[in-house]
Amino acid sequence: MEFKHFETSLEKENEYPKLVRDKIPEVVQGKTGKEVKTRIMEDEEYRKYLLKKVEEEAHELANAEGIEHITEELADVMELIDTILEVNGLDLETIRKAQKAKAEIRGGFKGKILMLEKV
Repeated sequence: MEFKHFETSLEKENEYPKLVRDKIPEVVQGKTGKEVKTRIMEDEEYRKYLLKKVEEEAHELANAEGIEHITEELADVMELIDTILEVNGLDLETIRKAQKAKAEIRGGFKGKILMLEKV
């Protein structure tokens, strides 16, 4: 599958300052001819912006239309998950164990259950 960028007008995508992929300033400068103002974050701030970026990408995923767009947004979410794991010294195996333990207690989402109200 070839990469295709999906333009959106979602508010969260256009909020600044925001964490961007490493090559985005170059891409924007190449498209607009204008220099992009950036700075390198310290670790604590970086962790904060990684989590904020997950929120942005999850919002984009929730609004994606079609399998190609969903694929691209999931790729963004997975890139963030990989980075969050790395900066926190975690690995996917540890997360999968926690996922499995939680599913044993609470179940997963494959049952398509929609809770209508809490009584």
